[in-house]
Amino acid sequence: MTDPTVTAGAPTASDLTPVVRQVDVAAPVDTCFRVFVDGFASWWPPEHHLGERTITDFIIEPFVGGRCYDIDTEGGECQWGTVLAIEPPARLVLAWHIQGDWTVDLDPARQSEAEVVFTAVDADHTTVRMEHRRLERHGAGAGGVRQGISSDEGWTVLLDRFADVAEGRAPRPIPGHG
Repeated sequence: MTDPTVTAGAPTASDLTPVVRQVDVAAPVDTCFRVFVDGFASWWPPEHHLGERTITDFIIEPFVGGRCYDIDTEGGECQWGTVLAIEPPARLVLAWHIQGDWTVDLDPARQSEAEVVFTAVDADHTTVRMEHRRLERHGAGAGGVRQGISSDEGWTVLLDRFADVAEGRAPRPIPGHG
């Protein structure tokens, strides 16, 4: 397995392909949107954060320009994203500021985008589709970003954890974390 922090050389075409994941959720579209945005801390794994810190909360501010950030036990904050579009209960687009070397860069020219689309199948079922795109904006670190979000600990298990909570269950563990 390649180290996601290695950024030597230019990204290849496969490094730049969007990561697309989808999950079918046995919950109404309004519930899914609310759990994803307002209940982000209920399903996002506490071990998924930057730095040697203990996190007490994860927050998505539900408006265009809103911050996506975590708060640690010392009151410190780390903004890892920004809300680019929010259309309850159908769509959310986040700027992804986390770089391939696990640092944050708030420069819009260096952010990828994670779009989440919530589609009601019927009154009690929703399809949630995530597309993480524009990875080329991470420059030489694009391969590391793509590897992280497409790995076993990436968007697949994160969306499964989200679905668990939206359906009223405890979120499943992250592979290798118990």
